Amino acid sequence: MGLPQLAALMQPELPQLVREIISEIRERIPEYARPMDGPYGQALRAGVQQALTSFFDSIADPSTRLDQRDQLCRKLGQFEALEGRSLDSLQAAYRIGVHVGWRKVMDVGLACGAPSAVMSQLADAVLAYMDELATLSRQGYLEAKARSAQSQDEWRRRLLHLILERPQAPPRVIAELAELVGWRVPEEVTLIAIEPGPGGVAVLSPDALADLGGAQPHLLLPGQVQPCRGPALRAALAERRVAVGLSVPIADAVDSLRWARRALALSQAGILGDAQVTFCEEHLVELWLLADESLIDQLGKRRLGALAALRPAQRDRLTETFGTWLELRGTAAEMADRLCVHPQTVRYRMRKLERALGGQLDDPDARFAMELVLRATRLRERGSRPGSEGPTATEAS
Repeated sequence: MGLPQLAALMQPELPQLVREIISEIRERIPEYARPMDGPYGQALRAGVQQALTSFFDSIADPSTRLDQRDQLCRKLGQFEALEGRSLDSLQAAYRIGVHVGWRKVMDVGLACGAPSAVMSQLADAVLAYMDELATLSRQGYLEAKARSAQSQDEWRRRLLHLILERPQAPPRVIAELAELVGWRVPEEVTLIAIEPGPGGVAVLSPDALADLGGAQPHLLLPGQVQPCRGPALRAALAERRVAVGLSVPIADAVDSLRWARRALALSQAGILGDAQVTFCEEHLVELWLLADESLIDQLGKRRLGALAALRPAQRDRLTETFGTWLELRGTAAEMADRLCVHPQTVRYRMRKLERALGGQLDDPDARFAMELVLRATRLRERGSRPGSEGPTATEAS
């Protein structure tokens, strides 16, 4: 005995099975415990009957068309959306239907001596069929939800959140929701972080996905955003300060937003200048150096901690000289010219540095680490550093 023969044996059982499934669904799911002569009862009866008939027809003949079943399942999903409910009740009804139906199949299979291999195949088919029903109803549900303009905005925001979600959402899920809202999934995207503030924000592009509420407004634009679009950004974003992330594959969109938010914070602090629009592309080194300021502080303690005991003014002069030495690696005269001091002052400062830092000056790895610390420190001081004392020709120890 094969699956077609078992399906044929089930046909006479279907009317009673429909009644049993409906009875258990109405008993266990309060939303469906309504009069059977009303819209709910008619939809429930039609749904159960169509699902069972289509399943066993497809088992008997795999070439059977399932258009009516597909349409009905989508309508059931739409009905749930129009009622203002989630899909939980409908999904539960599908599970109940499978459970009750499988009990009946087991009874029939045992009575006719169906081989265990055939029953196993049928079990796999039942589970796959339930997944199909759930997917179709979900499509109908989303279609109904997306019909109003307000829902369109809500679903586009949800799509944006889905793209930025971590762990990453499956591409199939993103593609389904994008199709629902009529958004073409691009290969590359650019995220923009926006300073919160009063006033509306104009639509930059019909392809933009935006979430402009909350403390960290942001939007996604397909493709690359070149600096030449700066004027359009300023005009659209109501004079708010913004930062444009790097263009990345859509799977890395969350990184683009992270960099944009960091650039926005550094711009607000005056570290990346005072332009209304900041492009991460133009500040990659600064973003890297200040990606983890606490770690830079720890590196500074380990490499330049010997200078911590000096007076602030003296420490500033020494670190300025040290930074110039790291950049130029030139003669005392060349360094003195850069620093506007006497060459003897440079030699004096370098001797103090050699005593304080020891062999680190001869270690390439140590020099690299200390240069990173000095560059990061200068960046952090850029926005608020007060005027320093002018250097003198000679300095007391």
